[in-house]
Amino acid sequence: MFGGTFDPPHVGHLVAAINARHGADLDRVLLVVANEPWQKVGVRDLSPAADRFAMVEAAVAGVDGLEASDIEIVRGGRSYTADTLEQLAEEASGVLFLILGSDAVAGLSTWEHTDRLRETAHIIVVERPGTEGARPPQGYRYEVVDVPLLEVSSTDVRARVVDGQPLDYLLPRSVIACIHERGLYGAGPDL
Repeated sequence: MFGGTFDPPHVGHLVAAINARHGADLDRVLLVVANEPWQKVGVRDLSPAADRFAMVEAAVAGVDGLEASDIEIVRGGRSYTADTLEQLAEEASGVLFLILGSDAVAGLSTWEHTDRLRETAHIIVVERPGTEGARPPQGYRYEVVDVPLLEVSSTDVRARVVDGQPLDYLLPRSVIACIHERGLYGAGPDL
């Protein structure tokens, strides 16, 4: 599981997912779109969950081993990783892995239900610029997977849309088309 707001999903997300799948020899990676990301609700405006899911579907279309998941959207309400992992554990057999950027790992102590998360999944840490070396607290099962450090953020991408700057090579063409079609982030006809 690789969860997130994905507002929008960018090449950094995809590179992390693909490299985690390869580095940890995973069968598949579910990119789980948060319904209501509890740490972001009320902090900034979020694109509707359906739009974020459509962008993730567009991003992973045709990519072997990556799948978009709306499990948290279907469940509704606030999205907590521990709840999603427990639901996935009921539906699947084997070991569950949670892919986290080192930025998320650095803030893991602020998460809800970490005791349940620690019991349910093995964490795969992928480095993010500025938080390299962050590791889960003691008691977590984890491994670090090397990924190229790409300084791409959804915040920057949204700002680029607003400013009319190019998005090429920051987002898959399919995601750029989805942003344009849905008029996300103030996208105009020249996107």
